[in-house]
Amino acid sequence: METIKNRLGGNSVPEIIDKAIDGLLISLLQQGLPLNRQPYKVIAAQIGIPEVQAIARISALKDMGLIKRFGVIVRHHELGYQDNAMIVWDIPDEQVPAIADRLKQYPCVTLCYRRPRRLPLWIYNLFCMIHGRDRNSVLQSLDSMIVSNGWQHFPYDVLFTRRRFKQRGACSPVNTGKMSASIRSSTESCVQSHDE
Repeated sequence: METIKNRLGGNSVPEIIDKAIDGLLISLLQQGLPLNRQPYKVIAAQIGIPEVQAIARISALKDMGLIKRFGVIVRHHELGYQDNAMIVWDIPDEQVPAIADRLKQYPCVTLCYRRPRRLPLWIYNLFCMIHGRDRNSVLQSLDSMIVSNGWQHFPYDVLFTRRRFKQRGACSPVNTGKMSASIRSSTESCVQSHDE
């Protein structure tokens, strides 16, 4: 066992790191939470610890920055949203934060982020994903946003999704030491499916 204080030096957070348990928790969380009313109880049982300990360890790992965030992957097609498009914008750099904040207010926008331009071939620096029940509803949402905000003068392009890939969260290899064969198998499948 190692303390954060020892690992980071100085008088840091006095959390205990249990490499075996923490590694297993991270590996199992990367698979996604079990579809169960008590997902942490299921994960805890796989590791052989009480649910309250699993929850405390997850909280400590988050506080330490070893778990950055929990996110949800929504399978839009199954919810009836059959079309989506990435809208790429060429926005003056100083206006990106304000326009991004405005875009994020629209319910049909599920992602919005800034990326560097790759001149001369790629002029776009702001990206947002719009989901709709069909192609026409995506375009109507976009037109409504442009007109209501006066963005007609900003160059943009509409990139409709043509192929759907497996949706999953990020996976990182974790050194879990000794683990059961079933847990080892699930952590290996995470790395394999991430590489596919």
